[in-house]
Amino acid sequence: MNTPNPVVFVVDDDQHVRNALGRLLRSNGYSVQIYESASAFIHEADLRLAPACLLLDLQLPDISGIELQRQLDGNVPIVFISARDEFAPAIAAMKAGAMDYLLKPVHESVLFDAVERALEAGRRCFERRKLCEEIQRRVATLTPREREVMELVVAGRANKVIADELGAAEKTIKIHRARVMEKMGANSLPDLVHLDAHRDAHRAYRSAFGSALHN
Repeated sequence: MNTPNPVVFVVDDDQHVRNALGRLLRSNGYSVQIYESASAFIHEADLRLAPACLLLDLQLPDISGIELQRQLDGNVPIVFISARDEFAPAIAAMKAGAMDYLLKPVHESVLFDAVERALEAGRRCFERRKLCEEIQRRVATLTPREREVMELVVAGRANKVIADELGAAEKTIKIHRARVMEKMGANSLPDLVHLDAHRDAHRAYRSAFGSALHN
């Protein structure tokens, strides 16, 4: 399956700035979605559909850009744009993981360079997320007992120990373990541990930004 075309989200409460950025980005071939507030973005944007980055105004009327960045928790690359040349907010944004911090008015070449870097990071985020979703799909095929066995296997328990903990025969645990490996597409214990780590990352992602995922 081909990766969908990336999206540039723009959040700015200044209509003139929003429209200007939208026109500029679209004229250079970018797909753009524009929002006037952080709340609108949180409730309407869907980060599952395509790789993305966020052009985010620092000063917003409802939720500040820094607060929105905190809520997103690294799940979409952010380029801050601000009319104020303030040292402290810029440092705070960059320490929290922002890709860049640009001052208005932004020169076209500077903007496009920042967007390209952010979208490249967005593509990596998107691919990791799709992998996590595939792992979740595999986990959903496990029976309740197989899930229990998987959790204990990943925790490093030997078959005999798992059998004792679950009150089952060791032979039965070996069968469950083999089915877990097959259903999860894991060729070895390190593979299974790696898959489970991605599953944990996906759970953290959904918890951090559940309202924008339209669950």
